[in-house]
Amino acid sequence: MGLETSGMKQIRRALLSVTDKTGLVEFARALAASGVELVSTGGTARTLRDAGLTVKDISELTGFPEMLDGRVKTLHPKVHGGLLYKRGDAGHEAAVAAHGIAPIDMVVVNLYAFEKTAAQPGVAFGHLIENIDIGGPSMVRSAAKNFEDVAVVTRVEDYAALIGELKSSQGALSRATRWRLARQAFALTAAYDAAIAATLDRIADAPAPDAPAAPDASALPTTLRINFPLAQPLRYGENPHQRAALYADGSGLGVAGATQLQGKELSFNNLVDLDACWDLVQEFEEPAAIIVKHTNPCGAALGENLLDAYQKALACDPVSAFGSVIGLNRPVDGAAAEEIVRLFVEAIAAPSFTPEARERFAAKKNLRLVEVRPAPAQPVVKHVSGGLLLQDADTGRVIESELKVVTWRPPSAEELRSLLFAWRVCKHVKSNAIVYVRDGQTLGIGAGQMSRVDAARFGAMKAVLPLSGAVAASDAFFPFPDGLEAVAKAGATAVIQPGGSVKDQDVIAAADKLGIAMVFTGMRHFRH
Repeated sequence: MGLETSGMKQIRRALLSVTDKTGLVEFARALAASGVELVSTGGTARTLRDAGLTVKDISELTGFPEMLDGRVKTLHPKVHGGLLYKRGDAGHEAAVAAHGIAPIDMVVVNLYAFEKTAAQPGVAFGHLIENIDIGGPSMVRSAAKNFEDVAVVTRVEDYAALIGELKSSQGALSRATRWRLARQAFALTAAYDAAIAATLDRIADAPAPDAPAAPDASALPTTLRINFPLAQPLRYGENPHQRAALYADGSGLGVAGATQLQGKELSFNNLVDLDACWDLVQEFEEPAAIIVKHTNPCGAALGENLLDAYQKALACDPVSAFGSVIGLNRPVDGAAAEEIVRLFVEAIAAPSFTPEARERFAAKKNLRLVEVRPAPAQPVVKHVSGGLLLQDADTGRVIESELKVVTWRPPSAEELRSLLFAWRVCKHVKSNAIVYVRDGQTLGIGAGQMSRVDAARFGAMKAVLPLSGAVAASDAFFPFPDGLEAVAKAGATAVIQPGGSVKDQDVIAAADKLGIAMVFTGMRHFRH
């Protein structure tokens, strides 16, 4: 059985036109060594010639020069006919012969860096528009559609494997390879078009070409487009009977782009918990430690160093901390690692780990160590039956000067520091939420209760450390005085809450009667 009848297709002519020239020369040399004729455009052709390779200009193939400042160079029947005609089809063969169209067996294309251009501060609208690739996606789609006869290469990462297959198959590629490349190609053009549409959708009115392409920050997209490539399959989802995978934006930032240094494969639940603890620990400038279980913090603390912060966080609820996930906002040193390693922990997220820390954690072979680089806040997407919900990330913060003291007694300086810490923690606790804090350390956390008074009682019930002299944060207003009274009964002397209830005056009166200082933030932090 010959190559052509076994699903293998000989590569005799390749058209190369790339923006990212990483690995281009090596790949082109391998093609040439396999007897492939190289056809190219513009800067790609110059790069190949400078490397000593023989290259035919696209204009030699089409009989037309590149024109319109490079806007038109591959949009020609001799290019797309050479890609799209079905080899062995009598009608197609007759048509290309009549018009002098030569076959193109491979296209090597990556596209204008539109997203990179769009991300440039103050980019001119005209420059943005010029970075919308037309010829590249057209060639990619033509080649991918005709994958039975043509190979389309859109990823630098594929060069090495293709070189190996070409060498082992005497210059041919298998049908399976061409099909894999075609699927990648259509995913690329879909993501590329989605990026263009999403970017232009945010520009309400087309400005002059030399004016900044400023997006309307207040507008939500008219169409929600989500294109995240597969980063890794997961063993299963929240439960073993559920399939799962991680999809990432490719930035290398955040939990999805983190580097795992050791330990077992990350699970779906690990990733969700890591994201929860990483988000919370990023709230603080001081050394901070967050211990998370089922997306809720079961301990959070500030300290003079990570060891101090971790020990305080662990003291909040050492029972729940078993099998937890930990977030730290400083490079983890040997002293902190020595203490953490005494507890069974699923995973740890931190900016980095010192060699001493790595050495101590190495004994826990299954412990997942994850280095994370902060990512900018992104809109939050949630699925509901039949649709998606989109909202801004909850980046709201309050500072001391924005607080409104509503009781006759203002909080002391020490209470105020604790209130602000408690407010930041409470933002990351499932609603209804009450958080008890003293001196930069959580003492009791009431999470996810159906009533606020139950959250107050549950947080106090969970407390291991004394609550006397604590402060309390409530993620939303107290609808009745009973929640505040429960907080006071537990030992809290000051409260931070949004305010805004029709019963605010009753709640304030109850606080005054109990001698509790209370401040309003004017901002709610529900977390469903």
